[in-house]
Amino acid sequence: MNQRACPCGSGAAYADCCGPYHQGAPAPSPEALMRSRYSAFALNRTDYLLASWHAATRPASLAADDNTHWVRLEILESQAAGDQGRVHFRATFREGRRWAVLEEDSRFLREAGHWYYRDGEASWQRLKPGRNDPCPCGSGRKFKACCGVA
Repeated sequence: MNQRACPCGSGAAYADCCGPYHQGAPAPSPEALMRSRYSAFALNRTDYLLASWHAATRPASLAADDNTHWVRLEILESQAAGDQGRVHFRATFREGRRWAVLEEDSRFLREAGHWYYRDGEASWQRLKPGRNDPCPCGSGRKFKACCGVA
């Protein structure tokens, strides 16, 4: 996995992108933490998701989810001011043959040099890509020639 492309879509290798954060290095910005959390969702790294969640809002546990396949992350806006940050993102996923998009405006806090996910306002909508529509994964190909291949 280390030499393959990072799931966050940065274009960098996992070992040079989100991998170090998953191994304990602090993310330098809210956007870097958001990308690493997306990668953790894509890789089912619930340990990292819990560790990067702020203690005030962290759930007691988080079950692994083998049914959701995360395929694309788009960062729409990112900002940090002092010890607070915000990232507005869109994440495309597939559950079986169903497609959907999660859009969230997330809030982050920095404590003792580490950024943590605090909470966010989320919405999602189902996608129904047609055979000749662009593939929701962002490849630039038609759905029928990419993820729509049966």
